[in-house]
Amino acid sequence: MSDPEKRIALLIDADNAPAAKIDEVLAEVARFGVANVRRAYGNWKSPRLKGWESVLHEYAIRPIQQFAYSKGKNASDMAMVIDAMDLLYARNLDGFAIVSSDADFTPLVMRLLTDGVKVYGFGEKKTPDPFVNACSKFTYLEALGQSHASAPEVGPDAGDEARPRKSGAELRGDTRLVKMLRRAVAASEGEDGWSHLGPVGSQIGNQASFDPRNYGYGKLSDLLAAIGLFELKKDGKSSYVRALPKKAAAKAGKLGAA
Repeated sequence: MSDPEKRIALLIDADNAPAAKIDEVLAEVARFGVANVRRAYGNWKSPRLKGWESVLHEYAIRPIQQFAYSKGKNASDMAMVIDAMDLLYARNLDGFAIVSSDADFTPLVMRLLTDGVKVYGFGEKKTPDPFVNACSKFTYLEALGQSHASAPEVGPDAGDEARPRKSGAELRGDTRLVKMLRRAVAASEGEDGWSHLGPVGSQIGNQASFDPRNYGYGKLSDLLAAIGLFELKKDGKSSYVRALPKKAAAKAGKLGAA
């Protein structure tokens, strides 16, 4: 008997999320489960949210009206947090998808995680790191639409929606990323020195929020190949990876910079 679908609550901070990306957000959430709760929060009398009207009906998203009680204050955030906690205490959900670029939701994410539910974050590139890193998995809205194919190189005339692919040198210069990848590969290593790519991906997900598309790569294997610090091989349908010796990795880095 197949496992039941995971139940996910999709909570949208409409004041801090573009309506144009909601179809891609829903497609991404569908990879993890079914969004049986769909709510968008905001002051729907505000002209700024006009673009959301048709989207709400098309995707069966329930608008939650929240007036701004004080000028300059966002009451929608508080309403969204209260609803999230009510949903959590109901104990009938497996995860939350939070769409916002606002770091104020970081404490909420951390609280949800303590109850063992997954939190999938979606926000624009401007989203502060604390919110990004707190989520089980965070995906930049600009990266959505690349699916699982390798992301194309982006030229200077590309629009804001495309995510530029980082070069091997840029990837190697990201100390946090390199340490995370090395730890994940080492933790999944078999007796032959090779690590199966599946467990490596799971190990990374357990360490921190990670999506290779945020770096411009459609798959983890593409990113590992580009960074120049690992060796990959295929055995039938299975993929494996191992860390290059330091001398070989340093040589690969020099060749990539040439």
